[in-house]
Amino acid sequence: MAEFVTLELPDAPTRGVAVLRIDRPPLNLVDAQLAREVEAAARSAGEHPSVAALIVYGDERVFSAGDEMAELADLDPAQAARLAPDLQRALNCLAYVPQPTVAAISGYALGAGLELALSADHRIVGDNVKLGFPQIKAGLIPLAGIRKLSLLIGPSKAKDLVYSGRYVGADEALKLGLVDEVVAPDDVLKAARAWASKFVRASPRALAAAKAVFEAGPHGHSRAVTEWSALFNTADTRTGTASVLADGPNSAEFTGE
Repeated sequence: MAEFVTLELPDAPTRGVAVLRIDRPPLNLVDAQLAREVEAAARSAGEHPSVAALIVYGDERVFSAGDEMAELADLDPAQAARLAPDLQRALNCLAYVPQPTVAAISGYALGAGLELALSADHRIVGDNVKLGFPQIKAGLIPLAGIRKLSLLIGPSKAKDLVYSGRYVGADEALKLGLVDEVVAPDDVLKAARAWASKFVRASPRALAAAKAVFEAGPHGHSRAVTEWSALFNTADTRTGTASVLADGPNSAEFTGE
């Protein structure tokens, strides 16, 4: 039973949007337990046949204010080496969810919290946000976010954020490409639902294939060949191609098979 995370699933069999909520007040700091619970919930959402897309949300005050320093301060090198692979995988967990994912961010998203948000496909923030990677000020570095950050905004801008540990507001984050949309703080979850709902009628198999190619990085070309070819063994592709020929786009009813 999760202590710090809840997962709201759509009513089966109707496909809809799931919401993963982080609830470790007052700041939703990321410790090993919260990271494990987020990863487990994300995996459950990814495996659920009624989930068309996944929102990750904290609350109206804070997404996550970062790493739980009280836990990290007591680690020795051997303990850190044992923890690192599991923690890194957990902070990247949204990239492994086959459905589209969106981080809905109000207030602060710092350190490990922002690393988790970077693993989402899309980021929507309130205009009150503060985002950053302050780990350098604790003598640490981001464990899971450096490569994704560099790919997202470019190495030079990524180095500035990581090396300085400075915070950025909503406007600068949008300009940098760190986030995709800025809305009023009270509208963050609503805007995330609107984005996620676009995929309710889409082919789950095709979306999962496209996401796998994006996540393959430098191996994306060869992965695209594999994923594209495999789609021809699915009912969704047979249905989709036939419906486009007969009635044009947006006419297919996909089943995920």
